[in-house]
Amino acid sequence: MLTRFVTQSAPPTSTQTEVSNPWPALWALVIGFFMILVDLTIVTVATPTIIEDLDASVNDVVWVTSGYMLAYAVPVLIMGRLGDRFGSKNLYLVGLTVFTLASLWCGLTSTVEALILARVVQGFGASMMTPQTMAIITRIFPPASRGSAMAVWGATAGVAMVVGPILGGLLTDGLGWEWIFFVNIPFGIIAFTMAWRLVPALPTHAHRFDWLGVALSGAAMFLLCFGIQEGHQEDWAGWIIAMITGGLVLFVVFVVWQRLNRAEPLVPLSLFKDRNFSVSNVAIACMGSIAAAFGFPLMLFAQAVRGYSPTEAALLMLPMAVMSIFLAQPIGKLTDRVHPRSVTGAGFGISLVGFLLLLWRLEPDVAIWEIGLAMAIIGIGNAAIWAPTAATANRNLPMQLAGAGAGVYNATRQVGSVLGAAAIAVLMDSRLAHFLPGAAAHGDAGAAKIADPHAAELFSRAMQDSLWLPAAMYAVGLVAVMFYEAPKHAGYGGH
Repeated sequence: MLTRFVTQSAPPTSTQTEVSNPWPALWALVIGFFMILVDLTIVTVATPTIIEDLDASVNDVVWVTSGYMLAYAVPVLIMGRLGDRFGSKNLYLVGLTVFTLASLWCGLTSTVEALILARVVQGFGASMMTPQTMAIITRIFPPASRGSAMAVWGATAGVAMVVGPILGGLLTDGLGWEWIFFVNIPFGIIAFTMAWRLVPALPTHAHRFDWLGVALSGAAMFLLCFGIQEGHQEDWAGWIIAMITGGLVLFVVFVVWQRLNRAEPLVPLSLFKDRNFSVSNVAIACMGSIAAAFGFPLMLFAQAVRGYSPTEAALLMLPMAVMSIFLAQPIGKLTDRVHPRSVTGAGFGISLVGFLLLLWRLEPDVAIWEIGLAMAIIGIGNAAIWAPTAATANRNLPMQLAGAGAGVYNATRQVGSVLGAAAIAVLMDSRLAHFLPGAAAHGDAGAAKIADPHAAELFSRAMQDSLWLPAAMYAVGLVAVMFYEAPKHAGYGGH
């Protein structure tokens, strides 16, 4: 029985709970984790439809995604520690309930303001769930198989990021944009039932909560994320610069406080003494920014230049999704046997090659097979990044830091996503202003094909230039993972 678990005779601060067969618990968690990550990107292709149906401005609809990302990113650090204290399973189930009910609210809204508010609540539920999934996996799997388990978790993140736009296009065209939220309800019920029955209630750790750290980190992340996200809309006004500066100052104060706090800091800086944890955070920040950024130029190109429907545009990502899914299992098996530097280095390198090919060929008359080939290459590389990075991040950390490590890792990914989305918007605005003065990157360009061939050519060049941002992030990630060292207890030998 899955509910029969044995606690090793170790001190409470290093307790690991091993389940006789932890894999069913993993699959139960993966369903909910997949849902919340799909909702990061599923709105992208539905943006023109939501603008029309809700009579909303472009900036309003951008906040449908931004509100979700902010509510997801800001509280995720404390959620990891709350899971340690009150039970990871309990926090996961509460978060899943909030997320599912908020999804129903999203689909029933009739104004963009109500939709933004519902998305904020949905993001808050997601922030409760994500750290628990990673922490539970770390605690119920023994070191020998933890890499394979975390590989499944990481692969889920990679697949969800590319499935989101495809599913969003199919649902928007077939049933209406409301169904990109309604679809979460049956899956939420299934995920709740499976988690209730299959995920064990793990021992909790008594924590002294660092409430000053919570306040400082929450305020810093909100000011930074909000300021950067809104900066391009407000022409980088003085108050935006003040918000970003204030966020940076509070972040520095937060780090100093974490160093001075001798009781129990929110982010134990000792986490970063483990080189692999630090490198994994750099790598996942790059992947978060890439996942949030590159869909916007590609979807706008497909709908504005090629005249594709939302579904047809989203299907451009299908080769990437197929390769990520197909390679998830074989690459997952490698994570316990091959040095993480080799796997992730190959992943970032292959993805960079695919992205440079996409950049080179993204022109109005490009053949579909050329885009498909580039996307397939990117998918091959991504399959070797998401899973091994997640598997390596927490592998060396002691069990009592599982929640804190999971919170930091997921917060890093989310901050990367927010920064990536903000940066790509700024870059698209800049390049469109250069090639097509007066055009707006987030305008209705995606709703109808650009009739003028010359304008279509210039629009394509603007999108090509914008895609240099995610390409650069792949290059940064490639450099970062070269600093991985062999994890402790690895089956392929020492350090």
